[in-house]
Amino acid sequence: MGVLCAFPEAMPSSNSRPPACLAPVALFLALLVHLSLSSQVGDRRPLPVDRAPGLKEKTLILLDVSTKNPVRTVNENFLSLQLDPSIIHDGWLDFLSSKRLVTLARGLSPAFLRFGGKRTDFLQFQNLRNPAKSRGGPGPDYYLKNYEDEPNNYRTMHGRAVNGSQLGKDYIQLKSLLQPIRIYSRASLYGPNIGRPRKNVIALLDGFMKVAGSTVDAVTWQHCYIDGRVVKVMDFLKTRLLDTLSDQIRKIQKVVNTYTPGKKIWLEGVVTTSAGGANNLSDSYAAGFLWLNTLGMLANQGIDVVIRHSFFDHGYNHLVDQNFNPLPDYWLSLLYKRLIGPKVLAVHVAGLQRKPRPGRVIRDKLRIYAHCTNHHNHNYVRGSITLFIINLHRSRKKIKLAGTLRDKLVHQYLLQPYGQEGLKSKSVQLNGQPLVMVDDGTLPELKPRPLRAGRTLVIPPVTMGFYVVKNVNALACRYR
Repeated sequence: MGVLCAFPEAMPSSNSRPPACLAPVALFLALLVHLSLSSQVGDRRPLPVDRAPGLKEKTLILLDVSTKNPVRTVNENFLSLQLDPSIIHDGWLDFLSSKRLVTLARGLSPAFLRFGGKRTDFLQFQNLRNPAKSRGGPGPDYYLKNYEDEPNNYRTMHGRAVNGSQLGKDYIQLKSLLQPIRIYSRASLYGPNIGRPRKNVIALLDGFMKVAGSTVDAVTWQHCYIDGRVVKVMDFLKTRLLDTLSDQIRKIQKVVNTYTPGKKIWLEGVVTTSAGGANNLSDSYAAGFLWLNTLGMLANQGIDVVIRHSFFDHGYNHLVDQNFNPLPDYWLSLLYKRLIGPKVLAVHVAGLQRKPRPGRVIRDKLRIYAHCTNHHNHNYVRGSITLFIINLHRSRKKIKLAGTLRDKLVHQYLLQPYGQEGLKSKSVQLNGQPLVMVDDGTLPELKPRPLRAGRTLVIPPVTMGFYVVKNVNALACRYR
């Protein structure tokens, strides 16, 4: 459980004025008053076949998208953010009024802002007016303090365990205490924010859903890709690692749909590595492959919201470093926010090759996701489609747009590392131009590279990019 605020929608603009914060943590969020924080792919991914040594044959991917109906529609605030309470404990709170930090935050609008994490345990919830005092028992402040992240780890952290049924009863009690209070009467409740769904965690979730499944507005859990520190940069390119999330989603959905079919599910905290991440890796360009694939996979499988831990100053998994410099995952998130809408479209692909190699197991290293283009982006008319593509191969791949996408104009936003460090770089370039802030109050213009109609898309090795297919007039994308 954490403090969660919804921020109104606003497209980033150097001239826009900040919206007012409507969250209960007014003092904290007033410092981020400019933050107006706000999915994707195909039901099938291409399975490219690598070229055998000495052969000149090349693989061509034919790509089409179903444009009649979306396969999923996620929350407008799908990509949301978290701030860790360590910023208070470590004395960083005053810096949240920084013009530069506010500008970076405004760029990722609209979104939810979650204030929580493992360091929440040191916080004391105090209500000086005490409107929530309960007769004959603890008030809601007690429950807010005593149930935080990953209840499955209570035994390890506090020497006491809690089962799912008891946790569910406490959520019901908290809800009943909040409802009579005017300021909380319409507040949403999210939980139980479990950790990785292993056997004991699934048992806890099952007990919780059986008792309190209808009490929470969305079921939440957290995901960490790697236990411990990453040793080498290539760990971020392993398809087996990228696919671990899909299995977790299915496990969570199975339990949730058993008791409350259709209940919204949120990934309320995602990091690449535990222990705060790995220096020079978790904050590098290479980590973006995990992050972009996470966004694509979650939306495609129907997860309503994902909250990135953390926006600022938490280990090495953050989007903005302690010097207020945006890291590669920030620019990736900014492009996602500008170009991707909430409607997910099905991708259809076919690989053509003259001499296939039967019997060889091919892992999917070319991942293609499709959405309706963000309808708040006034550079594109409604009905346009945005693809985002991850190429983990060490060779370039060619994609030919077919069907409804054939002979359409395309805008390319290719994101590559900038500098001599390669995949370990903390700087990125967009279509060959380095991305840096113009000044503390202005984000750079994200200029696309226009591609002529009918041109084959050439995806460089070990890169990722967004491709807006203009004027498709897709029925699924014409209306909100």
